[in-house]
Amino acid sequence: MVVANRLPVEWDSASGSWLRSPGGLVSAMEPVVRAADAAWVGWSGGASAAGAASQPVAGDGLTLVPVPLSADEIEQFYEGFSNGTLWPLYHDVIAPPRFQRSWWESYVAVNERFAAAAARAAGPSATVWVHDYQLQLVPALLRERRPDLRIGFFNHIPFPGYELFAQLPWRRELVLGLLGADLVGFQRQGDATNFLRACRRAAGLATRGSLVEVPGQDGDAPGRRARVAAYPISIDTAAFSALARDGGVAERARRVRSDLSDPPVVLLGVDRLDYTKGIVHRLLAYEELLDERRIDPRDCVLVQVASPSRDRVDQYRKLRDDVEAIVGRINGNHGSLERPAVHYLHRAYPREEMAALYLVGDVMLVTSLRDGMNLVAKEYVACRNDETGALVLSEFTGAADELGSAFLVNPHDVEGLKEAVLRAVDVSPREARRRMRSMRKRVRVFDVAAWAAAFLAALESTPAGTTPSPRGGGTEQASTASREGNGR
Repeated sequence: MVVANRLPVEWDSASGSWLRSPGGLVSAMEPVVRAADAAWVGWSGGASAAGAASQPVAGDGLTLVPVPLSADEIEQFYEGFSNGTLWPLYHDVIAPPRFQRSWWESYVAVNERFAAAAARAAGPSATVWVHDYQLQLVPALLRERRPDLRIGFFNHIPFPGYELFAQLPWRRELVLGLLGADLVGFQRQGDATNFLRACRRAAGLATRGSLVEVPGQDGDAPGRRARVAAYPISIDTAAFSALARDGGVAERARRVRSDLSDPPVVLLGVDRLDYTKGIVHRLLAYEELLDERRIDPRDCVLVQVASPSRDRVDQYRKLRDDVEAIVGRINGNHGSLERPAVHYLHRAYPREEMAALYLVGDVMLVTSLRDGMNLVAKEYVACRNDETGALVLSEFTGAADELGSAFLVNPHDVEGLKEAVLRAVDVSPREARRRMRSMRKRVRVFDVAAWAAAFLAALESTPAGTTPSPRGGGTEQASTASREGNGR
């Protein structure tokens, strides 16, 4: 059973069909769930009446267990604590997080509802895989209700260093919530290390390597060990590769390039409209290249897809205004009636259209300021079957750990970003092929099936309910916990 904030599909009454839910988590997990014939617990994406109940349903070939959220809970739990507190805090405080008690109380209540729904639906001794930052209390709440379950948790976004995490008034509660899982997974080893430190500092627990000694529910109950490790997520590489070979997708790519007036070079950005994605930094670097005449707008065009995201949150509305102002200025100074310098598209597209855009983009720009993984980078690589194209990739993404043949950049360094873009534009076909071949091998071998298999195998091999040693994890670990403090 998968437990995630959103269901993978939602019913569209206007079209009378199931539509894919947005987000990288759904893109990665849907093929895994279909292959395993698993159930999926999640929110449908709309507001329900307070106190509404729902039953499992079949949707688009999947077994769905909807968890209703009221309009107030969407505001407090989702827009508030999840995306106004945790999201900016976990992304290096790029935007200031807000710590509001009513948001926390709603977060607790909704996590309890998710845990209750999963507890009711899970079979005896089932494996339950909980996902992402919105549901960090669910593992412990679920274990209280169903100690027979084997529970895994995977965090799709970064986990911050303790100096940032310590700002959270409820840091101990979140750490203990996550430690209800037998296995806690992260995208990068640095994230796992940050969480292990939080276990010591925020909860006063001893660690031994990747293991955390978790006390029992009361003084007499036996304790257990939770394992913490990195499992970088991937994509359904074969599906994207096949999609890029589809005749209709290839024809669509040709039409898009023709509609762009067949420029020699197409730069491409594909992101959610989010302040973590570095869209503004990307646009400003491109503008400077145009201002300095190092790129000719007659020979190069930037296509920027920015799918809508959290439009009701003030920071996201301001970001949209800023992006649109920069795009307008660039086009006003460097575009023409026949050929804008930037084609800005503020909408979501189906997977087939995205594959066509990946074929059109000669240079893919991924300039995130902080990203757990960034699956767009891997999707682009998977679609480049002819081994052409170039990837400019932020070193602050999890993907940078795996796609080392990309043109790696620090997006805060505007000069460095400009130089990387020019190198990618001017790369020789031979070097481009060498780089792309290396990256394609990585995403082909380590695809989403390999990722899921690795995580679930580790979860299965992690002893459930193991009693810690009498010394509480060993003298070294106990002294570490004492030295770093129990701090709330």
